[in-house]
Amino acid sequence: MDGIRETFAGMPWWVKWVAVPLLVLFVFGGVITSILGALIGIVFKLLVFAGLVGGLIFLVKKVGGRGGSKSSSTEW
Repeated sequence: MDGIRETFAGMPWWVKWVAVPLLVLFVFGGVITSILGALIGIVFKLLVFAGLVGGLIFLVKKVGGRGGSKSSSTEW
């Protein structure tokens, strides 16, 4: 690791902070975007799932409310 630090110590600032990150994005850009896409997809699916479960709970409470008695079904 000391050899890498010594090599980068002699480089200008733009090599360390501009050129190297651009090279990393160029080489590993596909991997980074696929990982980010998968994470965003999982978060979106979790939000849709939470919304559907919340809607189902709301619907069950609205339709089958008051302890689930049969008299509530005639109030439609």
